[in-house]
This record gives sequence, C-alpha cells and structure tokens, in this order.
Amino acid sequence: MDLTVLVVLVIGLALLFDFTNGFHDTANAMATPIATGALKPKTAVALAAVLNLIGAFLSTEVARTISGGLIRESDGNGGGVLISPELILAGLIGAIVWNLITWLLRLPSSSSHALFGGLIGAAIVGFGTQAIDGGVLISKVLIPAVLAPVTAMLVAFLATKIAYGLVRKRERDGFKRGQILTSSLVSLAHGTNDAQKTMGVITLTLIAAGMLSVDAHPPFWVIAACAVAIAAGTYAGGWRIIKTLGRDLTEIEPAQGFAAEASTTATILASTHLGFALSTTQVASGSVIGTGLGRKGAKVRWGTAGKIAIGWLITIPASGTIAALAALIATFGFWGIVVDMVLALGTIAGIYLWSRRDKVSHRSFHTPEPGQFVKPKKKPKKKKRKGKNKSTKKGKR
Repeated sequence: MDLTVLVVLVIGLALLFDFTNGFHDTANAMATPIATGALKPKTAVALAAVLNLIGAFLSTEVARTISGGLIRESDGNGGGVLISPELILAGLIGAIVWNLITWLLRLPSSSSHALFGGLIGAAIVGFGTQAIDGGVLISKVLIPAVLAPVTAMLVAFLATKIAYGLVRKRERDGFKRGQILTSSLVSLAHGTNDAQKTMGVITLTLIAAGMLSVDAHPPFWVIAACAVAIAAGTYAGGWRIIKTLGRDLTEIEPAQGFAAEASTTATILASTHLGFALSTTQVASGSVIGTGLGRKGAKVRWGTAGKIAIGWLITIPASGTIAALAALIATFGFWGIVVDMVLALGTIAGIYLWSRRDKVSHRSFHTPEPGQFVKPKKKPKKKKRKGKNKSTKKGKR
C-alpha cells in the first residue's frame, strides 16, 4: 500500500479514536451535574464539548510522552523509530474496539490505557519488547494509573467532609451553581490531557513515515483536528457511562458533585503539567467514590466499583491483545491491512447495533431511576366558585 495513503488511513482512524475518547469520557465531567440537576443533559454535553475544544490547544506535554517517549525513537544502532504506520493502525484498532466494548458494558474504563495497550501490543509484535521504553511506561503511565485515582479519592473524601461540615443544610443548594464551574474546569482539564494523546499518535505516525523529524512537536493542523474530533465526540454524549458514574456508583448530592469535580480538576491539571498521561476516567471515578465515602449516610455500590476496577486492570492487556492480532494480520501487507479494516469496521457496526437493544440517551435522565427520591408535586388548589353557595342563600331566607 502506498505510504501516503496508509498515513492518511492511520490519521483518519486516530481521529475516530479521538471521537470515541470524547463520548466515552463525557461522564468524567458531566455525570455529577446531570445527576444532581445542576445542568440539563444536552446543555452539559454542549458545554463540555466547547471546553474540550479549548483545552486541547493549551498544552502538548502529554502528546510528547506518546510521540517521543513510550515508543522508542531509535533502536540504538542508528535505526529509526521502532514502530511503523501499519503497526500504529493495528494499535488504534485495538484501542477503538476496546473503548466500544467497555462503552457497551457501561464501564467507565480508560481510553488512555486502551490507546497505550494498543500501541504496546502492536509494537511488540513488530519489533519485540525493545520497542517499549520501560522507564516511561512505569513512571508516566503505570505509576500515575495507581496513584491518580487514589489521590483523587482521598482529596474528594476530605473535600466532601469539609463541605458538609462548614455549610449548613439549607445553604447546600449553592453547590449546585458551583458545580457548573467545577464541571467546566474538568472538561477544560480533560481537553488538555486526553486530546493530546491522539495528537501524539498522529505525530508518531508522521515521524515513523519520515514526514517529521524525530523529537518534532505536533503541527498546528494536528492539534486543531484532534481538538475538533474530541469535541464532536463529547457532544455525542456517552450516556451509558454517564448513567454509571452519575447514578449507579453512589447517590450524589450537589455538595458531593462539587467536591468530586474540584478534586478531579486538580489531579488532572497537576498531571498534565508533569506530562503524566493518566486516565481522566480513573480520576473521576475515584473522586465519585471518595465523595460517597465522605458523606454521612451515602452508600457506595461496591459491586459496581469492583466491575470498574476490573475494567481498569484488564484494559491495557485486553486492548494490547486485540492490537497484537491486528498487527499479525497487517504483516501480510496490502491485503492484511484491508482485512484489518473490514474486521474493525464490522466489529464497530456490530457493537453499535447491539447497543440499540438497550438504548440509553439524554431522555433517560428526565425520568427517575427506581428508588431515586423525587420531590412530590404539590396538588393544585381548588378554585372557589364565584357567587354564594346554597347554604348561605337558605340561611338568608
């Protein structure tokens, strides 16, 4: 296959991944304000989309972790980057398919780790374990994967305790307005971290194809394309995962939502500054669990939390396995790539059609869930009839 055509194909698939990343991770910012009624569902995803778009232009540190760190750019003997456009294509297939599987199962898993797993699995098939920079993998991917959700959980726990300790009950509705600010900050922070991962993949592809020099920064057109793709995906709304984070993990009140979003924002921005390619989904989930533990009387549904944790553990190996199989097929050249694309598109279509059997949309959040408290409507007062009643008339006679 012509190299230029292959690069265009990889870029298109990378932007498709970016789109799935957007709707998969909308819940990170907007699950709690939707759950508490601070924002209407469609308004929430529109706001998140705009802020993801803006956030994508604010930093490129995380993009550099992928394009110039995780995959080695030299074999030490004067050779080029240890991955090829064909292998990047396979890595993206692994990431996209796993993203859609977890979306179908309503699991808020990590789009970031799906991407890392896909790239690692494909690179190992092509060049062996030497293609992966173990130091970068451990320091900037695996360690943040463990520390970030735990840190967010502890910060959210303390923030919730403080919020309920300092603010009187009748004044807590003010947190609902505050949620608009904090959820907006999470969306902005998400754009600064997650959109960059696709920027890094496209930049890595251009370096591998010899179209950019080693250590090159993402070109502006790459930044802009990734920003638009993730914003479009965010607006599409990942309603299945929003339901899990907003309703199924714990009951959320406005003060909890405010604490969760503030904790998530602080953790993501600190990690972005350090170039840590962490999972914003793990951070958001950890924050929600922390608020459930911090509010007296709230219950964390540990069964749901356990399923989410299992999803976290298997994401990198699962997406890596799918990508490795795709990479093996891609080694057959032109027809191997054609088979990969046919299988990938068929799987994507199948998952989408399966999801239609159990559809979740923004309308699902207008009706209460079983057991959810709903304030009873006041009965309308009976209008008094004009004129005197019969008893009064009889009395006068």
